[in-house]
Amino acid sequence: MGSAEFSRVWPEGSSMTRPSRHVTRLLVLLSSLALVGTASAHVRYVVDDAADVESIVTFVVTTVSTPLHALLLSGGAVGVVGGVLAYRRLQPFERDRELFAEAMADYRDLLPWLLRISLGIPLIGAGFSGYYFTPLLESDARLVFIGLGFLLLFGLATRLLAAIGLALYLIGLATEPVLLLQFEYVGGFLALLVIGGGRPSADDVFNRLAADDETTYGRIDPFHDLAVRFRERVAPARALVPLVIRLSLALTFVYLGVAEKLLNPGAALGVVAKYDLTAVVPVAPELWVVGAALSEVAVGVVLAVGLYTRAAAGLSLGLFTLTLFGLPDDPVLAHLSLFGLASALIITGAGRYSLDDALESAARDADTADGADGDDEDEDVA
Repeated sequence: MGSAEFSRVWPEGSSMTRPSRHVTRLLVLLSSLALVGTASAHVRYVVDDAADVESIVTFVVTTVSTPLHALLLSGGAVGVVGGVLAYRRLQPFERDRELFAEAMADYRDLLPWLLRISLGIPLIGAGFSGYYFTPLLESDARLVFIGLGFLLLFGLATRLLAAIGLALYLIGLATEPVLLLQFEYVGGFLALLVIGGGRPSADDVFNRLAADDETTYGRIDPFHDLAVRFRERVAPARALVPLVIRLSLALTFVYLGVAEKLLNPGAALGVVAKYDLTAVVPVAPELWVVGAALSEVAVGVVLAVGLYTRAAAGLSLGLFTLTLFGLPDDPVLAHLSLFGLASALIITGAGRYSLDDALESAARDADTADGADGDDEDEDVA
């Protein structure tokens, strides 16, 4: 799907004015209340006891320098690169891919609904469970997250809620770097801030009522004109929604691979031991950790540059699903936002500033040149 398609307007109808200093102070106050009682945790979601690792550098270097490990890692990398080059050369399933992209384009108007569900449900879960975006941070602001989540599900004042949610996340991130575990929230909130609540949503219903001067609501709604002006202002940014989602997911994957595994191998080894993952794939625990880390970093890089984005997003969904089934006590709600944003990328594709877009543009230019050459040959024959 080309980037030009995302300059179209999604059906929407939400209201949000530019935050004043009073609104900014309110956001800071809400975030401060939310962080009361918050404590940083040093253990991960599913493991209590981390294995002893004397040196991170020694662990990584020893693992990758072992001949068998180096052979398996390099063989996997060569296999992936070779598969991509073979696909580029042979172009199999080309018609299938085109029809799939067309089907995803038909779902574009439901993207806001998907994002609202993907963020709203985890926020409700965070409120009832008492944590601040991630289960590693406890919080007493249960009502804040429950209210934010339910209102997002209803699609009421979606842009305003997205701005509040983004502010709460960023203020928390300033003091708790562990929130990088859930960096996908940034992409989700920014996307909703731009595209609004879409349909079905309360915003859409109220927007239709307010747009008709013959309705009673239309005569008393004080926000409709402000909402219309804001939508017009952010309309050019809609083409950047896939880019924002891509980059937020990419950073999340890279952080998971680097910070959660390469820089914290003890906890990762604890997960391998707890679930006996070496019985699933019979390799050394160290190779499990390094291989998983490099795989997550690779997926993050691929998403960041926007290469075969739909395939990478589909692979992400597969990894999330395997994680949930393989780690039965992993908190499902904490991953739902990742599921949602990966699904959103399957709908949108890479969008602007991506290798996918560049390759599509090059292919279109080549087809145009071939058509022009054919016309010239016909004129010569004539």
